[in-house]
Amino acid sequence: MSIDQSLKKPRGLVRTRNVLKRGERIDQLIEEGRWVEGESSSLGLPKTLVRKAVAGKKKKKTKTEEETDSDE
Repeated sequence: MSIDQSLKKPRGLVRTRNVLKRGERIDQLIEEGRWVEGESSSLGLPKTLVRKAVAGKKKKKTKTEEETDSDE
């Protein structure tokens, strides 16, 4: 028997997470140049800023672009 579509949870996260896993934090520290291999411990990592993805806004068409689109 199958589950109704309205009862299924959406796959993946819809919003950004506010907490990173240890491996993700280490990768981010390496990118920033704050991780020293061998000297740094994976316990007690410094805080890292979570980057949020922002969707861009659509550009409004100008009058000249609208005229060229309607001519075609």
